[in-house]
Amino acid sequence: MNKEVNELRKKFKEYNIDGYVVPKNDDYFTEYSKINRLKIISNFTGSAGLAIILKNKNYLFTDGRYTIQSEMESGKYFKIVSYEKIINCNLFKNLRLGLDPKLFTHQQIKKFFLKHNQIKFISNNLIDEIKTQKVINNVPFFSLKDEIVGENSKSKINKIANYLKKNKADNLFVTAPENVAWILNIRGSDGPNSPIPNSRLIINKSKKIFFIAEFYKAKKLIKDKIINKYQLVATSDLPKKILTLSGKHFIIDNKSCSVFYENIIKSKFNITKREDPTYLLKAIKNNVEIDNMISSHIIDGVALTKFIYWIKKVNQKKITEVDAQIKLEKFRKKSNKYLYSSFETIAGAGKNGAIVHYRANKDSCRTIKKNDIFLCDSGGQYKYGTTDVTRTICFTKPKLRIKNIYTKVLKGHIAVANTDLRLDNTGNKIDKRARKYLNESKLDYAHGTGHGVGFFLNVHEGPQSISKLNKVKIQEGMILSNEPGYYKKGSYGIRIENLVFVKKDKKKICFENLTLAPIEKDLINFNLLTKSEKDYLFKYHLDVYSKLSKYLSPNERKWLATYI
Repeated sequence: MNKEVNELRKKFKEYNIDGYVVPKNDDYFTEYSKINRLKIISNFTGSAGLAIILKNKNYLFTDGRYTIQSEMESGKYFKIVSYEKIINCNLFKNLRLGLDPKLFTHQQIKKFFLKHNQIKFISNNLIDEIKTQKVINNVPFFSLKDEIVGENSKSKINKIANYLKKNKADNLFVTAPENVAWILNIRGSDGPNSPIPNSRLIINKSKKIFFIAEFYKAKKLIKDKIINKYQLVATSDLPKKILTLSGKHFIIDNKSCSVFYENIIKSKFNITKREDPTYLLKAIKNNVEIDNMISSHIIDGVALTKFIYWIKKVNQKKITEVDAQIKLEKFRKKSNKYLYSSFETIAGAGKNGAIVHYRANKDSCRTIKKNDIFLCDSGGQYKYGTTDVTRTICFTKPKLRIKNIYTKVLKGHIAVANTDLRLDNTGNKIDKRARKYLNESKLDYAHGTGHGVGFFLNVHEGPQSISKLNKVKIQEGMILSNEPGYYKKGSYGIRIENLVFVKKDKKKICFENLTLAPIEKDLINFNLLTKSEKDYLFKYHLDVYSKLSKYLSPNERKWLATYI
C-alpha cells in the first residue's frame, strides 16, 4: 500500500497539485463496484469512505460503522477521521487538491472542499495511472418479464414523463444504474453483489428515451425489443449526444450525476438539481414485487434456520468464521433460485463481532469458541428477490450482563416492528423507538437502525431509511431493514435484523416481517420483556414454524418448535 501512495505522490508535481482525493465509488456511484480505487491506495475495504493523499500525510474519512475496521486495515499509513469532519475541513486549507470529475458530484465538492481549498479537475484518474485495473465483463444485460416485476416499462416511463411536464422540464438524466434497471425492467452483472446493469438513461417529456451503454451489453435488449438500435448511445458518444438534444430545462440527480456530465449539460441547458424521482417510485413496491420478496424470504429462511440448527446443535468440531460462512452459503445454494450473496457475509465471533462490517478471511479469521457470541449478517440474491438478515448466536450460557444488553436490543427491534405508522411515519421518529431501551442504560450504536432494500436489486436503497436524520415518509409498499445493535469493542457484537414491508391492515399502516428465522432465545432475559413483547416473540416464532417446518428435517422441526 505504501508503494502505491509513493507512486501517486510522484505525480503531484506533474499535475501541479498538493494532494489527491480518492473516493470509494466508481463513475456510476454504486456502493458495490468491481473497481475499488480506495482499496488500492488505502487497503480499506468498507463500503463508505474517502482518502486524501497529501505530500507528507494521508487521511481516510469514514463513518462510525468502520471505526475499528479502518484502524485495522489502514491505520498504519493513514490518519482515520470521522466522515462528518470532512465537511469544509480546514485540515487542507489553501491546498490545491486534484480529483477525477467523473467520480464526484458538484454537491459533494461544494460540501466537502470549496470553502478552504482549490480544486483541480484531472480527467485521467491517477490511481488508474499507477495501477491499471482490467475489469472485463462481457455478460449482456437481460430483461425481466412484466409478470415478475408487476409493471411494464411503458407505464414507468409515462410516470416520469408526467413528472417532467409537471416540473416544466424537458429531459431527465438518469445516472444511477439501479434506477435505469427499474425503469426498463432490466438487470445485469456489473456489480459483485447486485444484478446491476452499468448504464444511463435520458428520458424526455415526450417519452423519448436514449439508453447509454455499450452495444455488446445492450444487444440482447435490442433483440428482445426492450430498446431499439436508434435509442442506443455509446458511453463515449454521450457528451456529443447531450448537445444535440432539444429543450431548455434538464433535471439531473444530485446524488449520482458527476461534475463531468453536469458541466456538459450546463453548457447548453438550464439545470435543475434534485433527487431523481425514480428513487421514490422504485422504493414503493407493488403487490407482485412484495409477493416475490415473500417467496424469496421463505427460501432464505429455510437455509438460515438449517444453518442456525447446524452451528448450535450438530457441529461439534472447532470451526472458523470462514467455515461458518461457507456452510451458510451451501445451505442457500440448495435452492435453484439462489444466485449469489447480496453482500459479503459478516461472520464475526467474539471481539470480531464488534466490528460492524467485519469481513473474515481464511488467513486471519478466528476459530469460533464455545464462549463466543457469534454475529452473522448475510443475505442473498434470488430469482426474484433480495434478502438481508442478521442473527446473534451463543453456544453456552452467557453472562447476565450480555443477556440484558441483548434483550434491550431485542426490545428496540420489537418496538420498531410494532410501530403504528399513522403516528411515527418517518425514519427519524422510528429510530428513537429502536434506541430507547439502550439509551436508558446510556448505551447506543453508531449506525442507522434500518435501510431501504431493493427488489432483486441493491440491498441498500433510498430514499427511505430508519435513522436519526431521515425524514422521508414511510409509505405502503416500502421495504426496510430493522436492525438495532450494540458493540463492545474487543469483546462482542449484537445485532438483530429482519426485513419488513409496509402494509395497510384495515385502518392500520404497519410493518410486516419478511424475514423468517429463529431469534436466539438463549440470549434473552425474559424478565425484562413485557407481556406484549413476549406475545410478539411467540407469534413471530409461530409464523416462522408454520411457514418453514415442512421444509425441515424431523430433528430441525423438533428444535424449531422449542422457540414457540
